[in-house]
Amino acid sequence: MDESPLSQSQPRNTLDGTRPLPQTGDLRRSFALLRRQAERLQRILEISQILTSTYDLEELLQIILAAATELTKTEAASILLLSEGGTELRFAATTGRDREKLMALRVPVENSLAGTILRSGEPMVFDNVQQDPRHFDGVDKKVAFESRSLLGVPLLMRDRPVGVLEALNKTDNTVFSEEDGQVMMTLAAQAAVAIENARLVTALQKAYEQLNRVDQIKSDFIAIASHELRTPLGLILGYAAMLKEDVQNPETTEQLDVVMNSALRLRDLIDDMVNVQHIEEGKAKLVLSEFAVQDVVKQVVQAVSELYTTKEQEMLISLPAQPLQVKADRDKITLVLNNLLTNAIKFTDPRGRIMISAERQNGDMQVHVADTGIGIPAREIERIFDRFYQVEPHLTRQHGGLGLGLAIAKGMVELHGGKIWVESVEGLGSRFSFSVPIGGPKAVP
Repeated sequence: MDESPLSQSQPRNTLDGTRPLPQTGDLRRSFALLRRQAERLQRILEISQILTSTYDLEELLQIILAAATELTKTEAASILLLSEGGTELRFAATTGRDREKLMALRVPVENSLAGTILRSGEPMVFDNVQQDPRHFDGVDKKVAFESRSLLGVPLLMRDRPVGVLEALNKTDNTVFSEEDGQVMMTLAAQAAVAIENARLVTALQKAYEQLNRVDQIKSDFIAIASHELRTPLGLILGYAAMLKEDVQNPETTEQLDVVMNSALRLRDLIDDMVNVQHIEEGKAKLVLSEFAVQDVVKQVVQAVSELYTTKEQEMLISLPAQPLQVKADRDKITLVLNNLLTNAIKFTDPRGRIMISAERQNGDMQVHVADTGIGIPAREIERIFDRFYQVEPHLTRQHGGLGLGLAIAKGMVELHGGKIWVESVEGLGSRFSFSVPIGGPKAVP
């Protein structure tokens, strides 16, 4: 059997270490060799440029195979990839008219030349394929092609052979050269990069599809839950309010208060879900008016006073002496501040401190809500405004809520053309800030 690895030859020197002057014929051959090498390098460079400009795997592999047959002057070329089970090779791309027939074939790793190349992890040349007992003739029979000589190089991904690039039958019936081997190794490296990129893109697309499906499930849940819960919740609140007016027993009144508070909390959760849904579907609209930020801050602080006084927390307010007028949707700015403030109260220990301040900065109104609470781990900062996200593990967390308050705040601020951000040190506290244009969103006349 005629099988040989690709080897490198060294130029011969004279005994004194000098090299004889080349003759005219030698110069011509050298120039011809350099010209061929330059042409091959130019072709490989063109493929590299295409490789970086498209992720169409089939197109890339066909370009690589066309270059392989052109540069090695061969009749055909193929790329075979290892199956998931690791026992077969399948055709990923091939030249010629019988591509569909070849794509259906499976070449065994054992007892095949392609499998021999794969297992060796090295480029190999077979000058007389038909006489080699490892030749898998199923391919030749399927497409009526006679393999005479073969040059194969492994496709390596992270130094692991995953396939084989083959060139078959020199058109001039010569043997494969070292130059052919170098070209094929370069093309095999490019093919491996193309295949790996395509796999990564496919995996990323699948991940996005899964995320979109999960996202759609959450959106459907929000729509269904908010719709189905509103009516019975309204009845509960109505009957509880009527009973509370009629009942004179203090113990029963206290029990009704518990029912009403629970129902009100559930109503707040439903409102949060509806707000998120409206933001995502683009249904949230701004109703602009001019108002002083100081009035909104005082209104929100009064609304949450029971929450922070129950925990004996200190509430510090720092506002400009002069009214800080802003053109915005007052209800939505109130909701943003309410969510930030209740979040600070929730995650601050009893007898902790919460600080609210507002200022004008370069045409924007900025509001800051700082606390001495548990803080946020640095690894969680980027996700803190995501829907349904909570820093605490769901099975062990101590604080309630769906994890929608900050997502709603972000959506409402961005609806105004503003931005929201957080600075935090785990164990020491956090400062949430948001800014909106004082003159109103630019997109709104």
